[in-house]
Amino acid sequence: MEGEKGRVCVTGGSGFLGSWLIMKLLDHGYSVNTTVRSDPEHKKDVSFLTALPGSAERLQIFNADLSNPESFNVAIEGCIGVFHVATPVDFQDKEPEEVVTKRSIDGALGILKACLNAKTVKRVVYTSSASAVVVNGKDVEEMDERFWSDKDYIKAIKPYMGSYMISKTLTERAVLEFSEKFGLDVVTVIPSFVVGPFICPKFPGSVKTTLALVFGMYSFSISHD
Repeated sequence: MEGEKGRVCVTGGSGFLGSWLIMKLLDHGYSVNTTVRSDPEHKKDVSFLTALPGSAERLQIFNADLSNPESFNVAIEGCIGVFHVATPVDFQDKEPEEVVTKRSIDGALGILKACLNAKTVKRVVYTSSASAVVVNGKDVEEMDERFWSDKDYIKAIKPYMGSYMISKTLTERAVLEFSEKFGLDVVTVIPSFVVGPFICPKFPGSVKTTLALVFGMYSFSISHD
């Protein structure tokens, strides 16, 4: 059954933000297509999503991976809006920054191309991060859309989550450039630390990292020039 407000797609639906977004969209009468990353060795538990009110009639779950951008095509077909929440999360810099950034950009641009090809998508909401804005060495009280984190500065100070900061910065830039070039309506949101109750069955990695910073397990100090 199609929701009265139409169908939207949420990438990264099994995560902390994605799962909350799905629940709220279902509550507001939307039908939702969501994507989860397939893991051949460990089947992902999505029962917490299929148990949400309205999910039996209005939720469809697809396997997709940012490493294969075309895998998102089928989930986006027929949607009026797309919320791109999925992102490579490598806070401890286990992979080279270039690898993480390429996967993030290629995945995001592939999703935007699918939105254009669908010809039904009216708007895309891209979940960026405050780390794409504030890590630039500038000592100011307020920052707006004119400010970007600086890749060279991040590499110089080598902060915790450095690869994540760079990938979010360069991916948001690429998303906005694509939007301007092809006339696709894109909105970016800039959350900082997002914490609170979670509906997914496992302790979300993003929340775990935030708490680790709070309890002093990692250092997150940024000096300004």
